[in-house]
Amino acid sequence: MEKQRMHTLRMVMLAMMVAIGVVISPILRIEGMCPTAHLVNIVCSVLMGPWYSLLCATMIGVIRMMFMGIPPLALTGAVFGAFLSGVFYRLSKGKIICAVIGEIFGTGIIGSMVSYPVMAFLMGRGGLTAFYYTPMFLAATTMGGCVAYIFLKALSKAGLLVKFQAALGSKTYETKNFTTAKAN
Repeated sequence: MEKQRMHTLRMVMLAMMVAIGVVISPILRIEGMCPTAHLVNIVCSVLMGPWYSLLCATMIGVIRMMFMGIPPLALTGAVFGAFLSGVFYRLSKGKIICAVIGEIFGTGIIGSMVSYPVMAFLMGRGGLTAFYYTPMFLAATTMGGCVAYIFLKALSKAGLLVKFQAALGSKTYETKNFTTAKAN
């Protein structure tokens, strides 16, 4: 019963993250950049792990491409950072800054480099170079990463981050805050 409850909670959280990512992306978007996507990726990575974050970024990208006419950059600019954010977070044993660095590296470097052949050859976009998207992707992911860092640090300081992770069945790293939060 507990396992089913946790699974349901994860699916609800994933659905909420996808909904938030889709709804706020056109509102807080700068041409060629979507900092809110990186905010959602990092928060999802920290709360639920790399695989859920990858799934979330993929779902948001596909929905944005289908219903908003966004080019494949919605995928190439999100999935690598989403996954690496969760991987770096786990490898660092819960350092939020490492989740941000994973997102910046995955999106700003890998995602931007993968975007070039996708847009140049598959989408027929001329005049691009291998590093054409790198400055925009680095700027967007840094903006979203800063907001995510501030948000997650505030959750951590309040003792809520570890509570959310525990409720979702994710790995928790802040044991001292968790015992304090449980006592309250």
